[in-house]
Formats: sequence, C-alpha cells, structure tokens
Amino acid sequence: MSNIDEIRNQFNSTPYYNCPLEDSPKNNRIQLYCHNMVNAFYLRDQQVISSEGKIILDAGCGSGYKSLILAEANPGAKIVGIDMSEKSVEIARERLKHHGFYNSEFHCMPIEKIPSLGIEFDYVNCDDVLYLVPGVTPVLKAFKSVLKLDGIIRANLHSSLQRQAFFRGQRIWGKLGLMDDAPVEEDNEIVRSVMRNLKDIVDLKKTTWHEPQSESIEWLGANYLLLGDTGFEIPDLFAFLRESNLEFISMLNWPYWDLLKLFKNWDELPMNLMFQLSELSIEEQLHLHELFHPKQRLLDFFCGHPQGDCTIVPVEKWTDEDWQQAQVHLHPQLRTEDLKEEAMTAIAETRSLNFNDYLCIDPLSPSTIESTALGTLLPLFDAPCSFLQLLQRWQTLYPINPVTWEANTETEATQQLQGVLIPLYESGHLLLESQE
Repeated sequence: MSNIDEIRNQFNSTPYYNCPLEDSPKNNRIQLYCHNMVNAFYLRDQQVISSEGKIILDAGCGSGYKSLILAEANPGAKIVGIDMSEKSVEIARERLKHHGFYNSEFHCMPIEKIPSLGIEFDYVNCDDVLYLVPGVTPVLKAFKSVLKLDGIIRANLHSSLQRQAFFRGQRIWGKLGLMDDAPVEEDNEIVRSVMRNLKDIVDLKKTTWHEPQSESIEWLGANYLLLGDTGFEIPDLFAFLRESNLEFISMLNWPYWDLLKLFKNWDELPMNLMFQLSELSIEEQLHLHELFHPKQRLLDFFCGHPQGDCTIVPVEKWTDEDWQQAQVHLHPQLRTEDLKEEAMTAIAETRSLNFNDYLCIDPLSPSTIESTALGTLLPLFDAPCSFLQLLQRWQTLYPINPVTWEANTETEATQQLQGVLIPLYESGHLLLESQE
C-alpha cells in the first residue's frame, strides 16, 4: 500500500475536522478573518475587493469545516472543495447544505486532477495539506494551472523548528511499529499509555503532551500519528515558489512576522548590524524570524502569478495628496451589528473600545480608541468612507486643539486623525485603500 493510500485511510477513519454538522464558525472572528480573501488581495494590491461572484477552491477540504468558514467569511462566493477521502467529501457536502450554502460543490479527487474540473479560480485555499504530499512543487504547479491571472493562493507548511518535538515523537512511534498504516484505537491507546507513564521531566512529555486533549483521536492523529508529516523552513518555502514560478505576496499573519518586533529597542542595536538587517531580503528576514522565535506551527503564506512591475506605495510613505484621495474601510469581520451596538454604547458612556477584544490579530499592536475618536469612525460600521469625510467629522468633534486651546487647523486635524487611523491599520482592523 502506498503512503498516499495510508493517508487516505487515516482520514477516511477520522475525517478532519471531526466535529458535528451543526458546529458553526460564525462567532469565531479570528477564523473568519484568516479565511477572508479580502486580506490577501489587500496585501498585494492595496485594494479592497468584494467576494461576491468569486470562485474559491478548498483543496484538501476534509470534512468541510474550513469550507464552511470560507463560505461564511466570503459572502456570495462559490466554494468548490476537493479531497482524496470519499468519507470526508460526503460529510463536507452535508455540512454546507446544513448551513444553507447551496452554491458549493465537492469532489473526491487527487490534487493533480484539478484541471479536469474545467474551472478557473479566484482564490485557492490549501490548509494543512502541503506537508503531507510527496512533492510540494507539483501541487503548487497544479494550483497555478487553474488560478486566474490575478488570483491568489493561500497555503501552508508545517514548521520543522516549531514541531521538532512532535517529529521526534513520530520517529519513536515508527520504531514501535505504529506508523506503518492508518492508526487504529489500539495505536492511540499505546501512545496514551506511553506518554502518561513518562516522568514529567522527560522532554517529549514536557513539550508535547496535553492531557485534556489526549482522549481526542483527532488530536493524537494530527500530531503523534500523522502519516506523511514533514517539516520545512522558510528557505524551503521560497525554493518551492521559485520552482513553481509563483510570486510570494505575504505571510498570512504578517504582523507576527515583523522582525523588528522581536527587539526591545531597535535603535539600540549596533549601527552596522541595523544596516545589515535592513538590507536583508524578505526571505532572509522571515528566516531569521523563525530561527529567533519558532512559535508558529504553520508557515502560512499567500502567493500568486508574477504580477510584473506593480508598485504599491506603503501607507507610511503616503503624501498629503494620497491621504486626501484615500478610502477607509473597517475590516469586514468587524462590520457586525453587535460590535456597532457596543461601539455606540461606548460612545454614550464616554469609554474607550479595544478592537483586540473582538478581533485580536496582533496582541502587540495598539487597538484601543477613546469614545470621541470612536464617534468619528462610527459610519465605517455601515460602509467605507473617504478620509475627507472622516476628517470633516473629526473637525466637528474636535474643533479645539487640546494643547493650545485654539481652533484646530486642517493640518492639525489631519495629523490627529492619521494618528488614530494608522495604529488601527497596523493592527489589521482598518484597511486604507489608495484611490489612484
């Protein structure tokens, strides 16, 4: 039996996610955020797109829970799911129908057969799959072959640095004969017995074992007994992209991957080292980050067809003219009635609101806004606004400079409003769109 057949048997016996059909991600803003295609296109183009009418491929859809998240996060999009496990595909079909998403279809097929569907996709989601396939580059090339020229792929690899203890464990279970075929309950019980019997000081137990999750065959199968599991580092990721002629766009959780945030005070580093670090390529910066701080299980990334010379001016380099033409969007995952009501209550009670309490993308980024400034942004809960519209509201709410007690000039008001918007943009809660 081939390795692929063994992996298929594993997911036929324990479809991933192994959760009830009625489970819904509607209240899980961070999952919805991660699966919202708006993020990927904004990071590449600095434009906020609509998901209406888009076609999304969920490659390796499993039991369809991630497909359901994609459907919830991208209103009006069609979801096409594929998986090599027939059992998983059957559950995925039922799941989407149960939640009222009929604009979806699911197929049991290997990834290399995707072109036979005859569909071009706006967005490809390949979650928790690439680290199980025998060759990453052929899979990426298959995605590229069905991707629209302006489409984007989101995929991920297991981090060999973050998961090194689990990989050691898999070698142990392999030596005990537990990795030759899809795990059965007897295999799970052997793992539980061995791990529970280890002394607490033993490194494998200290770094990997979580007793509350130990009864979950899904958790054991996804970590200790995951057939085909392979780890990678950032240079491997970029090598696969080069081999596939795909262009790196960004890491999914881009605020986390900011190398500067690892240092207490960047300015206190030796000048020559600062210069050396600033000259590093994106690949080199990301690799340094994972070597310093390998805490992410997944190397989760966006990529797409090479876009040629497409220059985007970073917000931090915008001119006054850029700001005057800018459009401001509240992130779609924050445009909810319950959060709008909470914002209005905070304004009425003259207290601040912390957006991280509702959608924590980067806990190190400030996202607290006081009540009057929140009043300026209130229209964003209904629709995007131009910067000039918000500036007009700001000048109405802040007619006086709090330092000089004189009338606020337009320049002062502009700087004050920018001081509110930029931190929320950097934390991922606001999207600032260029209107060139």
